[in-house]
Amino acid sequence: MHPAIKLRHIRAFLDIAALGGLTPAARAQGVTQPALSRSLAELESLLDARLFRREGRRLVLTEAGHRFRDHAARAVQMLDAGAAALHPQAAGRLVVGILPTVATRLFPRVALRFAAQVPQVTLAVETGPHAHLIGLLRDGRIGLMIGRMPAAADMAGLSFHHLYEDHVALVCRRGHPMRGAPAAEALAACPLILPPRSALIRRTVDDYLLARNLSGLHPAFETAALAVGRGIVTGSDALWFISQGVIADEIAAGTLVDWPTGSAAMSGAVGMTRRQAQGPDPDLDLLMRLLIEDSRPGDGG
Repeated sequence: MHPAIKLRHIRAFLDIAALGGLTPAARAQGVTQPALSRSLAELESLLDARLFRREGRRLVLTEAGHRFRDHAARAVQMLDAGAAALHPQAAGRLVVGILPTVATRLFPRVALRFAAQVPQVTLAVETGPHAHLIGLLRDGRIGLMIGRMPAAADMAGLSFHHLYEDHVALVCRRGHPMRGAPAAEALAACPLILPPRSALIRRTVDDYLLARNLSGLHPAFETAALAVGRGIVTGSDALWFISQGVIADEIAAGTLVDWPTGSAAMSGAVGMTRRQAQGPDPDLDLLMRLLIEDSRPGDGG
């Protein structure tokens, strides 16, 4: 390796790969975008390889970038582990990625049990789109991703442990004027909220609409965020397709009402995704055991 390559070059590269662009990576590192761009240019020059190509607004890894990231991520993990080994009595930190499916019920319950058993360990939570968390997982920035099972194309080098099946619900506000009408009729007449195109459940919803000749419906909104979706639905006649785990508490409280869709096919696996080559980690093993013990249908989303 060229002796001029520094750790800042490697961390800049890994952040850009995980976040898909200079702006979010610069924000995450607390540096200016020009400074981060210079670090990337220096690294590519020192390696004599192009690591990214631009696709629209995103920076996507080239073949060379993919090869280098695997080695770079492992190297940084080993350096971090080595630094931590110098202070074995210091308080620990476990970083995990949480998708909306498990954010409202399952994970908070498990997090409290985890904190009670290992109070010296800080449990840090990363959230965001599925693709973002997959990138963090591959780079070793998080030790576990909890939520919907990734697509087969994203599973190379990863393993998935199934916890339960979660249903995609169609919900409306209490007292909706069309309550009781067929779902297809209501969908054609009311504002529609769909999950974002980046959400794993979007394909399931699109297939449902296609099968009922409703694929031409134009959504008024796209979100999987509970606060946003709940606010829109309770303040209007909108209908929202969302993982049941996200709005389980709202349904239990009667704030939102589950609209029968007549489809048992809109469900998917919820579980834990981790790197296959991950080393032993007692704190991570404890968290996974607690998730297995506490998981039950209706908790995730």
